[in-house]
Formats: sequence, structure tokens, C-alpha cells
Amino acid sequence: MQRQKVQSSALSSVGYNPESRILELEFKESGDVWEYFGVAPVTYKRFIESESLGHFFTTRIKGKYPELQVAYVHFR
Repeated sequence: MQRQKVQSSALSSVGYNPESRILELEFKESGDVWEYFGVAPVTYKRFIESESLGHFFTTRIKGKYPELQVAYVHFR
């Protein structure tokens, strides 16, 4: 999934697929990438327009949607 850089103290980038309702987040501190399943387009819109992405994530996404850590293989 393609992600876009965001202005956040907690997140580096965010991606979203409205057809599959998958939200993908890259975390700044660890560099880990996680996917969250079943995120409705209206929830994504509220998330991306929120004043604090990190706060919205911890209060309205984390622990409320099925999640999976994504492992990416990088080739040189």
C-alpha cells in the first residue's frame, strides 16, 4: 500500500484503501508498519483531518480494530 508522509509526533506515514477498508500506519519511533482492518471511510476522514493523529489513533483506532504488523522486504 502506498503511504503519504504526515505531520505527526507519533506517525511517519499513513495509507488507506477505501475498497478494502485497510488503514496502514508507519510509526516514527520504531519504524514499524501496522494495518488496521475494517476502518470505514468516514473514520479515516476524521482521522486524517484530526488535530492530533496520535491522539485519534490511541483513542479511536488502537484496540478497536483487528490489526496486523506488516513485514516489508527491501531489495537494493
